[in-house]
Amino acid sequence: MAHKSTIVGAFVLGAIALGVGAVLLFGGGHFFATTLRAVVYFQDSVAGLAVGAPVTLRGVKVGTVRSMKVYLKLPELVPVIPVYLEIDPKQVSWSKGVPGGAEADLQTAIKAGLRAQLATQSLVTGQLSINLDFHPEHEPSTAPRNQGEDVPEIPSMPSDMQKIKDDIADLKLPELAEKARVALVGIDKILTELTGSVGPLAESLKQTSDAARVTLETATAAVTEVQRDASRTLTSIDRLAAAGTTLIETSGKDIDRMLVTVNHAAAQADKLIGAVNDIIAPRAQVRSDLEATMRDLAAGANSLRNFTRDLERNPTGTLLGKSAR
Repeated sequence: MAHKSTIVGAFVLGAIALGVGAVLLFGGGHFFATTLRAVVYFQDSVAGLAVGAPVTLRGVKVGTVRSMKVYLKLPELVPVIPVYLEIDPKQVSWSKGVPGGAEADLQTAIKAGLRAQLATQSLVTGQLSINLDFHPEHEPSTAPRNQGEDVPEIPSMPSDMQKIKDDIADLKLPELAEKARVALVGIDKILTELTGSVGPLAESLKQTSDAARVTLETATAAVTEVQRDASRTLTSIDRLAAAGTTLIETSGKDIDRMLVTVNHAAAQADKLIGAVNDIIAPRAQVRSDLEATMRDLAAGANSLRNFTRDLERNPTGTLLGKSAR
């Protein structure tokens, strides 16, 4: 009987040892470790976030999700989802601690801009995690909170996916769809009108093309004829230029001889002018002779007039040399 009791006791002690080992093994060695609790309030959906999901600080795991629940704020029925975190203080090293321990350090980090954000672990499974980072520019949410919490609150900020959803919501897709529908109706109407007018338009284009072709052929023929006339005209101009050159060369000799004759005549004229100047000079001999001759002619004329008077008065006496009685 005593032997059986020993066996049972050994079995119980082994079971206890196995249980403790399992706790230590599956608890990751944190069973007796001191953890820091915090809470994050989300108003957006946390689908994909599960208990045990990792809590990271810029990609480094610093804790896990402990629990989640939902509060409904009455009468507005605003859902608020508190997510409780367990943070391992040993995973975060502070450059300068503050009095009060890890919780005080966490409060200091929150005041410095520590924020929590949902992050996607896998696009295939859709599992989420919570990422902590510093965003001092993002003001803490003023959404209603559950009162009575005695753990530090890390303010939340929208996830990247939520930002995309908000941007899509801001696009006003129904209004855009209606505008697109109206545009498509207008396009369909234009296409219908174009379909009805394409036939006449094509015929008109064909006629225009034919007329343009005829015009082009006529213009080509006219240009060809003009080219021929221009060629003949240029040939005539070349001949005229050659004849003019020959004429200029032939006339050049005559012009030279004419210029020699003109120069000789000019020299003779200069001599004549010189002789005339000598004649009409005040003390020229020729001029004195001319003046004496003019005086003699004047005297002869005076004698002739006297003789003529005497002849009129006494013709007989004058002729016979007798004086009148």
